[in-house]
Amino acid sequence: MNHPLQMFKYHNWATQTLLTHMKTLPPGVLNQAVNTSFPAIAHAFSHIYAVDKVWYMVLNGTGMQEALGVCMPLAHEMLLYTADEFSDAFTRLAGQYQEWFRSEPDLEQTILLENPYAGNRLTSLGEIVLHAVNHGTYHRGNISTMLRQLGHASTMTDYIFYWYQEPAETINL
Repeated sequence: MNHPLQMFKYHNWATQTLLTHMKTLPPGVLNQAVNTSFPAIAHAFSHIYAVDKVWYMVLNGTGMQEALGVCMPLAHEMLLYTADEFSDAFTRLAGQYQEWFRSEPDLEQTILLENPYAGNRLTSLGEIVLHAVNHGTYHRGNISTMLRQLGHASTMTDYIFYWYQEPAETINL
């Protein structure tokens, strides 16, 4: 099993699951002010998207500093997106990641990651994918907390729930 690919599929499923839930809430909820790590839920979704795009560019050979320069302005541009627009943007980006996975990259290949926030490090392509997934999970948790602060329920996006969305493998004993 290709664990980075499977985890990326989970990441996409979880983000889309949360966005589907957002579509059931009043449209203003995305931009309603909250006192937490982001000023509004739209900020969190736009941040997840921009960072996912950064890592996609890094996986394709762009230096991290350049990728940040290209992608971080996207976070600001997306602040007025609707849940449908966020969903469409994440779907397009997931398609780009899928194409990258179809090219069968060597996930053990290491690159010198020149991270302006943490320093330089040899990092495997697989680790980068897993980091993008973990980053998204962390911020989906922020969004769940923000929803509760605004008086709305969230939805379950735990990995185990993703398992049950996939066809079960038959176990022959």
